[in-house]
Amino acid sequence: MANAPASPAAPAFRETARRHQPIRDLGLRIEGTRLEPLVAAFRAELVQVGLDRVQPRVYLSTEWGVAMGTTAIAVPFYLVDVELTAYHKERVGHLEGFSDLDILRYLRHEMGHVVNYAYKLYEREEWTKRFGLINKPYVEEYRPKPFSRSYVRHLPGWYAQKHPDEDWAESFAVWMTPGLNWRAQYKSWPRALEKLEYVGRLMEEVRSREPEALSEDLDEPVTNLPYSVEQYYEALTDDIEGVPADLDTLLSSVFPPPLGNEAYREAATLILQVETALLDQVFIWTGHFPERTRALVRQMASHAKSLSLTYAESDEPAAIVGLTTLVCALAMNHVFGGSYFA
Repeated sequence: MANAPASPAAPAFRETARRHQPIRDLGLRIEGTRLEPLVAAFRAELVQVGLDRVQPRVYLSTEWGVAMGTTAIAVPFYLVDVELTAYHKERVGHLEGFSDLDILRYLRHEMGHVVNYAYKLYEREEWTKRFGLINKPYVEEYRPKPFSRSYVRHLPGWYAQKHPDEDWAESFAVWMTPGLNWRAQYKSWPRALEKLEYVGRLMEEVRSREPEALSEDLDEPVTNLPYSVEQYYEALTDDIEGVPADLDTLLSSVFPPPLGNEAYREAATLILQVETALLDQVFIWTGHFPERTRALVRQMASHAKSLSLTYAESDEPAAIVGLTTLVCALAMNHVFGGSYFA
């Protein structure tokens, strides 16, 4: 299946009245959009692996997810409308699942939660032994161990390490992925491989059984959202904090003044040019949330502009490497220490 473009063209949603309407009045739905055939392809995968007894309802909400104990999959509302997708990219700087392949990856992950709740797998002693207690506190700010071989890698940000339920869902998603030779991929990762083999044994056992619990209770369905798109993104922006203020010395090291009569460029412009690539890559390799990285990068650009920092045109590759390294180092400090200058 072909990938959709990574960066959608941005229609002038900002100038339209739609962004001030309650989201519930926008008439958003999956039917007739690019998501409809993807959901159909996902359901075909369920039949292929023999899990057709559990056919989850897929609905639009504010983010990806499956509410605890339910069997309905929430998909972000902005994915069904090209204007909303572009506006989300503009406001947040990151899309959780945009290409066809990525959307299927997220659906497989959420299906892991559905199967877990439908068959109450989390109540089994062996499940708890391998993944942990399902009632472990769920926190948004988690501290992963990069490159740990105890967990599979499926969604970005070392997501399997966030919670036992996510560890299970990530393992399930890897097991479910069509054409993936996970035994070969994880042969040198014994603990992760044991989890995958356990998923396979469990699915062999439950696929012929009726689910124990099916609940289609929806969590914040798009038809119930009383606030506008603009209000939604303002609330997300207000939630971002902890951006470092004292960056002057670090930035001056990355962007030393050009020597002699070399052609030079503004550092602030370069920082903003590489922002999009940094958001995705820093999240993948550190787990630092994209919205935080964007706030950090824009703070850097603001400081660089106020300091009138420049760099030699011939030094641009080195400047990009230095900037990327600095952002990654600060991101790791925040993930593990709770602040950029721990």
